Amino acid sequence: MPQRVVITGMGALTPLGLSVSDTWQAAVAGTSGIVPIERFDASALAVRFGGEVRGFDPSQYLDRRDVRRTDRFVQLAVAAADEAMRDAGLRKGDYDVDRAGVSCGTGIGGIDTLCDQHQILLERGPDRISPLFIPMMIANMAAAQVAIRYDMRGPNMTTVTACASSAHALGEAFRRIQYGEADVMLAGGAEAVLLPLCFAGFINMKALSMRNDDPAGASRPFDVDRDGFVMGEGAGMLVFEERERALARGAHIYAEVVGYGMTADAYHIVEPSPDGDGAARAMRAALRDANLPPESVGYINAHATSTPKGDTGEAQAVRQVFGAHAKNLAVSSTKSMTGHLLGAAGAVEAILTTLALREGVLPPTINLHHLDPEVDLDCVPNEARRQPVDVALTNSFGFGGQNVTLALRRADA
Repeated sequence: MPQRVVITGMGALTPLGLSVSDTWQAAVAGTSGIVPIERFDASALAVRFGGEVRGFDPSQYLDRRDVRRTDRFVQLAVAAADEAMRDAGLRKGDYDVDRAGVSCGTGIGGIDTLCDQHQILLERGPDRISPLFIPMMIANMAAAQVAIRYDMRGPNMTTVTACASSAHALGEAFRRIQYGEADVMLAGGAEAVLLPLCFAGFINMKALSMRNDDPAGASRPFDVDRDGFVMGEGAGMLVFEERERALARGAHIYAEVVGYGMTADAYHIVEPSPDGDGAARAMRAALRDANLPPESVGYINAHATSTPKGDTGEAQAVRQVFGAHAKNLAVSSTKSMTGHLLGAAGAVEAILTTLALREGVLPPTINLHHLDPEVDLDCVPNEARRQPVDVALTNSFGFGGQNVTLALRRADA
């Protein structure tokens, strides 16, 4: 019999705030976290805004030595993990270390370190490259550092599937507990890509919004005037536990994870399948895994990034899966407020979806002034809505056509 899996703790650092509470309150208020870039001089770039995590001080979580020895994406992951563990009321000694694990996704990993060390190579030569360059840069270091911090010696993995990375990490953590391989999993993702090189790459792909004169209005999923996504950074971590264990220790349960579906478009390296087939199959797979009918779903936190093809393809997939029930669904994109956190997006959006279930409040899609007629869904425009929901899905789709859907159920449903 598969084990039941619940969420008992959450942590987040996002363009909306340095905690889950701050992020949720800003999302419910319909606040945009998109601002002109402050981390570096962006004046030479065609796009000069993004979703920065502002006010983050890694020395609050790591000593000075470890700050120097870790990339920003690892620092964000550690900070989010700390909040999640505090929220869950877990400390070292509260779990069997051999049955506690970490699953962390990132789309790009330590590219800040890579850029910095490459500049040193060019300016000062190979002898000046840091001996810690490789362990600071490689993508698995967030999962490794979090495991070391909490002495979690069980399953440990890193998923790198572009914008689906942390959703895959959550799904795989869910499986480890469901199959009896772990009791506790600290799972999520982190990304720190607000760098000139990353901006230049996405700009030259013509993937980013160009609204330099209106950063707060630039991310506009489902709107007919959308012109590309807004790049962001951040981290989200969740504590998953086997349900009976969580109940026995008196843990607060936010929601239950009930389904996980993943598919491939097998179509194109950056474009989604135009008929939404891969996304539709991922949603169907999650519902099958959860043993739930489509009619049980009340809300979808959409992947919708504010790109012309992606948003309409996902809307088409929703209509394929839900048929007539699609008209009864609320489908919003919180990327309208956070921007696209790439590999961290799935975890942060799972947190927001979990809180939507717990609070009975659906976060809005802001900047939605003229709904694309090809979307034709209830996209919760511009203002949060009080609406109790028992079951919700959250979608994450990555470059290369890698799709993930997670199904969550309200704790007392």
